Amino acid sequence: MKINKMIKVLLFASVFYLLAGCSDSSETSSSSSEDKEIKFMHLWPEGSSKQHYDVVNEIIADYEKEHEGVKVDLEVLSNEQYKDKLRVLSTSKELPDVGMTWAAGFLEPYVGGNMFAPLDDVIGDQLSDSFVPGTAEAYALDGKTYGLPLELNIVTLYYNKAMFDEQGLEAPKTFEELENVIKVFKEDGIDPIALGNKDAWTGSLWYMYLADRLGGAEVLNKAIDRSGSFEDPALVEAAQKVQDLVDMGAFVNGFNGLADEEAKSMFMSEQVPMYLIATWDLPNYTTNETVPQEFRDSVEYLKFPTVDGNGDMNSFVGGPGVGLFVAEDSKVKEEAKDFAAYFVKKWGEKAVTQAGVIPATKVDADSLDLPEMYIDILNELNEASNITLFADVQMSPDVAQVHLDSIQALFGKEMTPEEFAKAHEEALSK
Repeated sequence: MKINKMIKVLLFASVFYLLAGCSDSSETSSSSSEDKEIKFMHLWPEGSSKQHYDVVNEIIADYEKEHEGVKVDLEVLSNEQYKDKLRVLSTSKELPDVGMTWAAGFLEPYVGGNMFAPLDDVIGDQLSDSFVPGTAEAYALDGKTYGLPLELNIVTLYYNKAMFDEQGLEAPKTFEELENVIKVFKEDGIDPIALGNKDAWTGSLWYMYLADRLGGAEVLNKAIDRSGSFEDPALVEAAQKVQDLVDMGAFVNGFNGLADEEAKSMFMSEQVPMYLIATWDLPNYTTNETVPQEFRDSVEYLKFPTVDGNGDMNSFVGGPGVGLFVAEDSKVKEEAKDFAAYFVKKWGEKAVTQAGVIPATKVDADSLDLPEMYIDILNELNEASNITLFADVQMSPDVAQVHLDSIQALFGKEMTPEEFAKAHEEALSK
């Protein structure tokens, strides 16, 4: 009897143990199923933007470590692939929980379609007084802010001083001097300027600077906001100057069929002495150790020259680069907002020294060990009389596409300056 009782007790204990184990397993499964997943999409692939890519991964790893039960599901695409996929996802309202956006006109269809969440609460609660004045405001529509800026960029003309020295050339300060530089390099069989105008926004940078120098800081802005016109004589003349450069052979052969990455590689392999680009490329000329030191030492930059005696050389093309959005329909919206705020703060701390990026958050340059060119660019920003936001970013996507298509046609001599102006007027008047 005692043995039977003991067996019964052991059987009962075994059943209890098994049930308890099942219960624990169920609780573990339930707990696991409650983990939150934030889908994050960005545009810095490891192959072309390794330092950016690494900083992003560090921030994600830190966030996941500090926020148990939250995972970040990452997708990385190149710039143009990213824009295309964002458009596709928006049609079915399946945007990532957190993604990257540009300011001003780029925001309009997404905000109008109720796809981006307002982020003023995030700024007020976690990022108050963190941004350089004017950066967060560029992501505002109708009094609400829909993006958290990550970068602040200005466009300058980078040049290979070693190649200039070989030709006995100085950095040009006027358009006439630039034309002479182009002529000297052409006579030696060297294509003077790297341009990948397949992406078209690259050619737009040239057009914008010519417009700024010929017509002043506001002429292009006014044409876009409709207080002015694209048929303003300065804007038509700027288009003519573009074609003058093309006729001179200023740009690399086949530039209209080349992507920006291809043009960049031509500059960085020292085939071409000049390249107009924004400060998002600054790491390649300063801190990127995968780029040969000899090349980095040879690269300098110059402000865009005056044109026909006109223009303020402290007026720049540029503005905030990419920022973060949070999807309005996100199923983890609060977690997504928290991650976006965390990312912005950490990006400002890490990206300066690790990726050589000028962040949109305030930076104490004196407290950091930065390359000289980086300090010079920060000083240029402090002394800038104007920064004109990229034209295609100012425009709605439909008008921006007309602008970019027209830029390609203008550079390809398939459109006259007057037709270029008219195409913009028609698109903007709709």
